[in-house]
Amino acid sequence: MRTMVLLKAVPDPRHWHQLRLDPETRTLIRSGVPMTINPLDRHALEEAIRLRETRGGEVIVISMAPPEAGPVLREALAFGADRAVLLSDRKFAGSDTLGTAHVLAEAVRALGGFDLVLAGDETIDGGTAQVSAQVAEFLGVANLMHVSRVEARKDRPWLVRSMNERGSILVEIAPPMVLSVVKGLNEPRYVTMMNILEAEQKDLATWTAEDLPPLEPIVGLEDSATQMADLFVPEGGQRAELLGGDPPAQARELADRLHRLGFC
Repeated sequence: MRTMVLLKAVPDPRHWHQLRLDPETRTLIRSGVPMTINPLDRHALEEAIRLRETRGGEVIVISMAPPEAGPVLREALAFGADRAVLLSDRKFAGSDTLGTAHVLAEAVRALGGFDLVLAGDETIDGGTAQVSAQVAEFLGVANLMHVSRVEARKDRPWLVRSMNERGSILVEIAPPMVLSVVKGLNEPRYVTMMNILEAEQKDLATWTAEDLPPLEPIVGLEDSATQMADLFVPEGGQRAELLGGDPPAQARELADRLHRLGFC
């Protein structure tokens, strides 16, 4: 079985205080901020490795990111992926979810046939939860989101549980398909020192736009279908005022101010 895992390198939450916004491009300035694997993508990668352990096959990680994301893909290889492809080209920079999904789908095609594409439901730096469904549309295969259980059955449609607002549904679905997963699907394994050493011997390829079929004019900041209309960065700092009087007087003053501000 051949599984592709769509992985995103995101800013490490421990360093979010270093993030800044570019007022011209209206995008995050990621340079100088350490990156890590998007948390839900860890669960997607774990599930891919578990499926390989029971059914055999290959796990390939694909990520569209700047060159600095190389160590993040090395971590994915240490985690257990067989090989990884980093899609890195200035032409990709600033792409919205549609452009990103287009590039990822073309990379999946260029790598040959697949049975399953796995991804996290959403990323912590964007939270749109759109890419997996868009990739499935570009590939012309079925898609399920919010997946909390995957039961791969031989010579029969798989059983996949998808969470929703009222609980969940159990679906019979056959490969090839794209699934995006939630945290409850599994518990990602720990990476050992031996895993890290072995990862150095695995294949990490870097592809540019020249390594893919001709792309539609929906890739990159200028050609993205969605654009940020405006950006306002509020001034930093905090302001506090201490209310005088005894507690009942303070409570009355606070309630009066909240009322005048329209909160009650």
